[in-house]
Amino acid sequence: MATLAAFLMLIFLFPEAATAQPEDNSINLGDSLNPTSKPAWYSPSRRFAFGFFPEGMGFKVGIWLVNSPNNTVVWCANRDDPGVSSDATLEFVGGKVLLKTGQSQEKIIDQESAYSASMLDSGNFVLYNEYSYRIWESFSAPTDTILGGQNLSAGGKLIPGISSTNHSSGRFHLDMQNDGNLVAYPKNLGYAVDAYWASHTCCNGKNNGMNDLVLETNGSMLLVDYSFGSLTRELCIPSVPNNDTIYRATFDYDGNFRLYSHSFNSDGNSNMKIEWQAMDNMCDVKGFCGLNSYCGMRDNASYCICLPGATIRDKDQPFGDCERDFTRGNCIGGKEDASVFKLTAATNLTWDDPPYFVSSYLGKEDCSKSCSEDCDCDAALYEGSGRCTKHKLPLRYVKSDTEGSKTAFFKVSNAITRRSIEKDHVKLPWLLILLTSLGSVAYYGVAIAFSTFFIFKFRILQYRKLLQTGNKGLTREFILRTCTYRELKRATNGFKEELGKGSFGAVYKGSFDKGKTLVAVKRLEKVVEEGEREFRAEMRAIGRTRHKNLVRLLGYCAEGSKRLLVYEYMSNGCLANLLFKAKQRLDWTERLRIALNVAKGIHYLHEECEAPIIHCDIKPQNILLDNSWTAKISDFGLAKLLMPDQTRTFTGVRGTRGYLAPEWQTNAPISVKVDIYSYGIVLLEIICCRRNIEVDVSELEEIQLCVWAYKCLVKMELDKLVKGEEVDKNALQRMVAVAIWCIQDEPALRPSMKRVLQMLEGLKEVPIPPCPSACNS
Repeated sequence: MATLAAFLMLIFLFPEAATAQPEDNSINLGDSLNPTSKPAWYSPSRRFAFGFFPEGMGFKVGIWLVNSPNNTVVWCANRDDPGVSSDATLEFVGGKVLLKTGQSQEKIIDQESAYSASMLDSGNFVLYNEYSYRIWESFSAPTDTILGGQNLSAGGKLIPGISSTNHSSGRFHLDMQNDGNLVAYPKNLGYAVDAYWASHTCCNGKNNGMNDLVLETNGSMLLVDYSFGSLTRELCIPSVPNNDTIYRATFDYDGNFRLYSHSFNSDGNSNMKIEWQAMDNMCDVKGFCGLNSYCGMRDNASYCICLPGATIRDKDQPFGDCERDFTRGNCIGGKEDASVFKLTAATNLTWDDPPYFVSSYLGKEDCSKSCSEDCDCDAALYEGSGRCTKHKLPLRYVKSDTEGSKTAFFKVSNAITRRSIEKDHVKLPWLLILLTSLGSVAYYGVAIAFSTFFIFKFRILQYRKLLQTGNKGLTREFILRTCTYRELKRATNGFKEELGKGSFGAVYKGSFDKGKTLVAVKRLEKVVEEGEREFRAEMRAIGRTRHKNLVRLLGYCAEGSKRLLVYEYMSNGCLANLLFKAKQRLDWTERLRIALNVAKGIHYLHEECEAPIIHCDIKPQNILLDNSWTAKISDFGLAKLLMPDQTRTFTGVRGTRGYLAPEWQTNAPISVKVDIYSYGIVLLEIICCRRNIEVDVSELEEIQLCVWAYKCLVKMELDKLVKGEEVDKNALQRMVAVAIWCIQDEPALRPSMKRVLQMLEGLKEVPIPPCPSACNS
């Protein structure tokens, strides 16, 4: 954990600013805070607060403007550390402000001589010594904001958060440079070519370190050079300065520097207004879009576009990086194989990235040709008057060139050149085209005739062989086919070896092709009495489902009242045996992989089939594993084939007790969200390797797993769920939170399976879930 040195830059004594502490909000040694019981120390007017604020699934320490939109955070401590749980405490003891979580503690403010503290109405949190002199203040260590009466001194910087709700260090930084310039850069970069906004207030190029960005209490924002007799440049003067209004200058997560005003009404709430911003066009922000992309505008909103020849790396990150969408050719004799790419031109783009080659004597066509033949060249820019620059990917600073005075060239896949033959004026003589076409037709006609003859002959021989053996087993392609009852009885040796028995019926091991192809044959019981035509149609519909996380249906039998299904054989049994009966716990990474496998299978059923399929009975017994330990869902799409009373515990209910969503009990209309609920229970069982309901548990556990999991999540004691097992703590926290979201009472609160997948994979943030009614015990 970072100490104050990484969090607060202190040892600033201001004896000339000594002030007595306000009596009505004095914070004394021994005072403490807790996220739920007493979250904050307030300023006298209660407009500012110092303490715990919620972020993500936990809490962080900071200062915020009370009753502003989303309680605007203006300062954050240890911003890049994970949030703490609700049982954390913030204590002012021994001259320090300590953050305690469980058995560990961390110094938030380390100042041995601190005697008292105050949260001031200016938004400044101050420590005093025993003589009431200020010995430290938050104004001396800003994060992304300065408030009225606060300065950003030379050498200081503002770093925005990742988003409006995540205050960890973001993608940009705003520097108050020693030369007097206030400059904005992308993260980890600080050269002139990287800057995208500057105040242009450099004082004769001298790095005198006597420059401040000053925000006055009336909203005036100034750049002051004290070495020239307080030479001042005004960045912004509010149209109607108001001393009763709170002003803040914030470097926002999108890379823009803005001045905000907060005026308060009679009930104490504030109205926020943007008084000034550094840039009106967000496309001017370097780094706003990722590598190999550029910014565009649509309906006054900015968005990112990949360069020609590139595609977005992660579709869930619209401002992320793009990567080349084809494989480059071989480099032979210093020249690249031009058969795999072509050069495309664009007149609306330019960039500031430094080139590896510059020429002042090439024309536009020569510039294009030079890049085409150069193995290192990915893009070229012709700027006119013979200036040509060549570049390698990635390009970082591409932007729109509305004047169109430059021409950019990009290497793109040659697969699209066929569509541009006419455009490129590649015209073959009509006689050559005619002869080539006739020759092709004749050649392919003869080839098809011979192929048809030999295929037909091969099929006849194969069919005769099958008749001789008396076995019309499944083909290796596993095309869905009908089977006779006699055929399946022979394949299972008279239904001799039972693999298991579930709510749909018993499952038997079978084989075709003289034991080469193993299958699982399920004899359905109490199926809906429908016609054979309807049953066959339903089987064909289920047979069309194709997904690596669904057990594949290979064939079926429909003779009279007999209904049997033939599935691929799953050699490693069901998940329930691995979780609840194995002598040794399944490895954590394997459990995480299985959880993702199951989620992907359900997502396919819900959102990628022609019509959504509700499984109705998601449980570990219906999750099987093949010989490569890939988890697959079985019995999908069969709930509708059951008789209305076919259930083990509840009349009219599909599913198994312990995995049933609340709407089953209330006769409410069901949807795919019943599967989401069941998956949440299964996910908890995968995490903990125990059943949802167990009577014989230790004193540290709960009979109902979801109750225990929720309590551990709230107290951030998740290691109890895995009993000291070495696991990825972030993944564990994410999985438990996702599971609690899935078992919410209201179906509308449960996420879609697509959202579940994104959260499990870490592509979406997982907010703190509310407490389901089942966990209120």
